[in-house]
Amino acid sequence: MRAESASLLADTLTAPEPRLPRSATGWDLLIRHARHANLLARLHHRIAELGALSSVPEAPRRHLIAAHHLAHRQHQAVRHETDELRRALQPEGIDVILLKGAAYVVAGLPAAAGRVFSDIDILVPKPQLPQAESALMRHGWMSAKLTDYDQRYYRRWMHELPPMQHMFRGSALDVHHTILPPTARYHPDPTSLVSDSIAVPNWPGVRVLSPCDMILHSATHLFHEGEADNALRDLSDLDLLLRHFSREAGDGFWQQLVARAAHQHLGYPLWLALRYTGKVFGTPMPSQLMPSLPAVAPGGARLAMLDAIYSRILRPQHPTCADAFSALACKALYIRGHWLRMPPHLLALHLARKAITPEEKPSTDQADENERAA
Repeated sequence: MRAESASLLADTLTAPEPRLPRSATGWDLLIRHARHANLLARLHHRIAELGALSSVPEAPRRHLIAAHHLAHRQHQAVRHETDELRRALQPEGIDVILLKGAAYVVAGLPAAAGRVFSDIDILVPKPQLPQAESALMRHGWMSAKLTDYDQRYYRRWMHELPPMQHMFRGSALDVHHTILPPTARYHPDPTSLVSDSIAVPNWPGVRVLSPCDMILHSATHLFHEGEADNALRDLSDLDLLLRHFSREAGDGFWQQLVARAAHQHLGYPLWLALRYTGKVFGTPMPSQLMPSLPAVAPGGARLAMLDAIYSRILRPQHPTCADAFSALACKALYIRGHWLRMPPHLLALHLARKAITPEEKPSTDQADENERAA
C-alpha cells in the first residue's frame, strides 16, 4: 500500500491520459502528496493540460486552482524581480544569468509549469562578485545577518555569497559564482557555464544556462542536497527538461549531454538523474544511454545503498509514503550531502565548530555595513 501511495503523484503527472482517483479518499491523498512535494500547482497544470479539470470533484479542484493562482503570482513576481536585477547589474556591464526555477519561468520552458520556489538564483563570474554585490546593495538587496563565522564560511568555502533579501520587497536572492562549492568532490568549469549561456529572447541582458548545462546543474543540485523536501519536485523538473530538450534537439541531444557532462566532470550526477527520472517518471531515453556511462556508474553495495536512500527520498514527504527506514534515509541523505560538499577534515572542523560554539549574534560590522550601503 505504501509503495502504491508513493507512486500515486508521479503516475498522475506523467500518464498520457487522465489517471485520476475515483474516491474522495484517493483525492485527499493525492492533494496531500502534491502539497508536501510542492507539486500541487504542477498537478493542476497537468490535469488541465489533459482536459480533465472539469471532472475533478469540487473540493480538490479548489485546492488545485488555489495552487495554480499562487504559482501564477510567483511567476509574475519572478519576472518583476528579474527586471529589477537587470536594472541593478546592467550599468555595471554584468548580465543576469538566471538559474533553476527563475530560468525556467523567464525562458518559458515546460519545467516552469506550476513551478514554485522561495528565492531567485543567479550566476555571476567570480571576478565580478564584489562589483555585483555592491550594485545589488545599492538597489536594496541586503546580505543576511549572519555570524562572523558564517560570513567567512560562505565567502571562503561556498559557491555563493551569503543569502540576500530585498529590504522593501522581501524578495530572496542567491548569488552564485559556480554551481558547486570549491571544496566539493567535483569541479565544473564556471567560465564555460557563463560563456555558453544563452540570451533570453525579449530580455536584453538576461541569460540562462545552455540546455545541457541547465540539466547538469539541476542534477547536481538535486544529488548534492541534504534535504528531502523538494527532491521529488526537482526530479520532476529534470524529467520535464530532459523530455523538452531531447524533443527540441533530436537524437544528437543525448550525445551532447553525455559529452558536456564529461567536460564538466559531472557524469556521476547525470547518471543518477537518468537512473531516477527513468525509475520514478519513466522519462524516455535511448536504451544504450545508460550503458554508455560505465565509468561513472556505481555498482554493488554502493548502488544498493543509493537505491535504498533515493527510493524513499524521491517520494512526497508525507507519512503515507514513509516506511520503517524513511527517517534513516533522510539522515543518510543529510550526511551524504555534507560528505560530497567538503573534504573530511574540513567537514569535521565545521561540524565541531557548529556543535560546540554557542549561537553568536550577527556580526555588528556586517550590520553596520548593510546600513551604510542602504
